Amino acid sequence: MSETFVGEAFKARNDGLKWAKVGPGVIPAWVADMDLPTAPAVVEALRRRVEGDLGYPAWLDSPASGPLAEAFAERMAARYGWEPDPGLVRSYSDINQALQVLLHVVTEPGDGVALHTPAYHPFLGTLETMDRPLVPLRLVPDGDSWRAEIPELSGCKVLLLVNPQNPTGRVFSRAELEELAELAERHDLLVIADEIHADLVYEPNRHIPFGTILPERTVTLTSATKAFNLGGIRCSVAHIGSPEVRKALDTQPPFLFGSANLFGVEATVAAWRHGDAWLADTVALLDRNRRAIAGRLPEGVTYRMPQATYLAWLGYGRPGVAERLEREAKVLLSDGAVFGPGGETFVRLNFATTEPVLAEILRRLSTVTR
Repeated sequence: MSETFVGEAFKARNDGLKWAKVGPGVIPAWVADMDLPTAPAVVEALRRRVEGDLGYPAWLDSPASGPLAEAFAERMAARYGWEPDPGLVRSYSDINQALQVLLHVVTEPGDGVALHTPAYHPFLGTLETMDRPLVPLRLVPDGDSWRAEIPELSGCKVLLLVNPQNPTGRVFSRAELEELAELAERHDLLVIADEIHADLVYEPNRHIPFGTILPERTVTLTSATKAFNLGGIRCSVAHIGSPEVRKALDTQPPFLFGSANLFGVEATVAAWRHGDAWLADTVALLDRNRRAIAGRLPEGVTYRMPQATYLAWLGYGRPGVAERLEREAKVLLSDGAVFGPGGETFVRLNFATTEPVLAEILRRLSTVTR
């Protein structure tokens, strides 16, 4: 693999495990991690912890993990004008685990889960494994963005709302969120809102926490891992706005589902309280990258510029393109088929990398005609 076109973050992680799928000379642009260095505030916080006390923290027995809940509430108030009660926060290793815990305690096999598709594929895997049938809310092209087709929701128990949406990068407007809130009330749905990409929204778009619209039906899931490139830290929060969900969770043994680890809490709190300068520079880079893609794709490839995230959803008009691009262009992308209904003719490109690396990716993609 050419050293010229591989970032330092990728090289640091290229241990033959996570990246075992990557062949010689192939640029990986499929895993949803950034190929960028970690925020200095996070590195410094972890260094201080390593060089200091690694014993039991005072918050060990708190399901909210003490400073984690407080930092979450502070961040929501400062960035989004939402003042959630930190006492309603619980910590989990990641959002996938939190989703599975919630579905386990508040739904039964056979209960339907409404979800915009194409969708984050681990969520689709969770629904299949847990026998919670997917009720797709199909996202279809609408000008330079996407709109949702809402089906009959009878039999649904949960609306799983991913906003900003992965893989399309759609940021739902207030009107759209209010329409979803009306549907949730009409059909008596719990709303599980995955808002992990909220800090990666581009101007003039605005993220609106669903917890501000339908607070007592909503469980909000989020983490610093996407915006601050901390996937391996394994730390997330769930704000349990629904009294019924809180009651169901309180019937479970307190450590049955694990608890946040010391380093995850340290990294997350440092990112949320001290990492915004790094984040602003990173979002500016990602904004340049998403715009660069628009002018460099082969003729006939569709691209609706994402309103958030660092993921480009590229339409090639036929299935199976990811394998061909890996073989001929030496660029490894995510095959859209794994994202469920509506993804079959797409590939997903992760553009969270340096501008020279992205330029090389786009150069290689341009050599393969649609």
